[in-house]
Amino acid sequence: MTGLVAVTGATGFLGRYIVRALIQNGWRVRILARAYPVHEQFSDLTFEVVPGDLSDPDALRALITGADRIVHAAGLIKARSAQDFHRVNAQGTANLIAAINAQGGALRLLLVSSMAAREPQLSHYASSKNAAEEIIRARLTPPHEWMILRPSAVYGPWDVETFGLLKAVSLGVAPRLGGRNARIGLVHARDLAAAVAAVCAQGAGGAQYEITDARQDGYSWEEITAAAAQALGIRPVALPLPAWGVRLAGVLGSIRGQISRSPVMLTIPKSREILHADWSSSPAKQPPVALWRSEIGLNCGFRETIGWYQAQGWLFSRANSHQLD
Repeated sequence: MTGLVAVTGATGFLGRYIVRALIQNGWRVRILARAYPVHEQFSDLTFEVVPGDLSDPDALRALITGADRIVHAAGLIKARSAQDFHRVNAQGTANLIAAINAQGGALRLLLVSSMAAREPQLSHYASSKNAAEEIIRARLTPPHEWMILRPSAVYGPWDVETFGLLKAVSLGVAPRLGGRNARIGLVHARDLAAAVAAVCAQGAGGAQYEITDARQDGYSWEEITAAAAQALGIRPVALPLPAWGVRLAGVLGSIRGQISRSPVMLTIPKSREILHADWSSSPAKQPPVALWRSEIGLNCGFRETIGWYQAQGWLFSRANSHQLD
């Protein structure tokens, strides 16, 4: 099935991939944005724009009128406070649900959540994503239907959050931010966007899936930095960071955020997410293979991502004694 998909969060890192995947799969797309987006990833795409945000009932009503599907991908991944996370990730979802419930017909809403929602006690972000899921389950009224995707850590070209880790490896340092037995699920943004498009077309109402690449049991920190090193063509020095070091970095980040009064990614709550030992998934939690399967492995994904960073001048390989033969 194809038709019209209304998308929130379309101008963010993941949202831009989602818009492209939907259009490539034959959907017409309408997005919610504060201003008309001008971005290289949108240069060859055609879509409708509704001015506004999740706090604007009129904009939400205009966004979803006549839509066949709604992809709710908007959300903060870093914020100044727990209140800011809740205002956008939870209350913004509640506002969207209210608009949907006021519509006639039967709409299907796909929430792009996060695997962090499994552990709401870890951080304000995780708690707000869990709250958004609960709002959808509790408040969306029939005949409307919901679907939920919980992605693992997302990376790919244009991502500024994974960049810090890859930059460290490019400088010859391979940090291990969690325990030796920690497992981290990963998925390339293009793969995740393809999952969104597939679930929009054929997903079942009331279904919840986790999304990782083919390594559903996740990766160790050593495997992640080794894949980055291979893509860069270097041999970095391993740097295991004790848990107290990660926590200290979170404390310093929180202090910096308070002083600058601006959102910071690495905070005390985020350090708890990083140190959590199990961000793996399993086949039982993933979409059926007939619906979607990952196409991009970590080595291939990191080669593409690092190649893009290098082409943009963000990263440079080290041509020194650490370089591989």
